[in-house]
Amino acid sequence: MHFTPTSASWMNMVEIFFGIITRQAIRRGTFTSIGDLVSAIRTFIDAYNERCEPFLWTKTADDILSKAKRKTISDTRQ
Repeated sequence: MHFTPTSASWMNMVEIFFGIITRQAIRRGTFTSIGDLVSAIRTFIDAYNERCEPFLWTKTADDILSKAKRKTISDTRQ
């Protein structure tokens, strides 16, 4: 079983990756065509995949699950 922090999701990881590509491969680049842009992105992704490392979670599953059990603070009907 894989635990994801309660404040994160796979979409956050996608957004982070797009931010990395933007900062390291696209921003301040000069691309004379869409083909040049696609080539720069593919080159970046190939190099990124060669040196990538998995994310390391610093919390245990028990820590994450204990925070996921939130207390009801309102008296509204359900």
